Amino acid sequence: MSLPKTLAEDVARNLVMVARLIDEDPEQSYAYSRIALRLASRVAAVREAAGFAAYATQRYAEALAEFRASRRMTGSVELWPVMADCERGLGRPERAMAMAGEPEVQKLDKAGQVEMRLVAAGARRDMGQIDAAIVTLQSPELASSAVHPWTPRLRYAYADALLEAGREDEAREWFGKAMEADKDGATDASDRLAELDGVEFVDALGDDDEQAPEPVDVEGHDEDALEEDAADDHDADGHDEDGDQDEDDEDGDVEGPAKA
Repeated sequence: MSLPKTLAEDVARNLVMVARLIDEDPEQSYAYSRIALRLASRVAAVREAAGFAAYATQRYAEALAEFRASRRMTGSVELWPVMADCERGLGRPERAMAMAGEPEVQKLDKAGQVEMRLVAAGARRDMGQIDAAIVTLQSPELASSAVHPWTPRLRYAYADALLEAGREDEAREWFGKAMEADKDGATDASDRLAELDGVEFVDALGDDDEQAPEPVDVEGHDEDALEEDAADDHDADGHDEDGDQDEDDEDGDVEGPAKA
């Protein structure tokens, strides 16, 4: 669907902000997505962006509705795994498992199929089927030594499932493999591995280091002299001790702006 130029530019600006903020400030990203949605609800890309913004803020029912709308408009199965994960978020892992067995999965590219496998394994864990989750993750993609964008997350999920099953030695091995593949820090595999090895990270700056420094004595000035100088400066400004005080002094400390 084409939009008038000015409207298209407004929509594009909001979508840019959705993408820019979705990781660092999901709520603000969601707010921008709602504006784009009001402006162009019949555009598939807008519905998809609104879905991801809602998903990032754990509004799973809303996200699922937007993903379904986008899929109806495009006919694409690309969003199938994240739609299934929304079902998990809504507390319906059995629906996610059902979606993992649908024909749409076969139409996904390799990355999409791996994502669907991750969602299915998560659904198994939701249902307390940890051994089944481990089996679900065992695949040629997991066994491959090749590294793809999804490799760290797949290995990490496998390690995490092994750890939940009490298979600590195997979990340590796979957290290590996940860390080796994770050049961009997409997972906290290094932290998990360190935890298993009993390594504790301590903040180099203790509480004492963060305290404000002691006041420095100024040579050649005693405390009384400094106070007299300050009083002289105050009188020189045309204010006497009986004059009106600033509003801030009357009311006490002024609060800063409220946090958004």
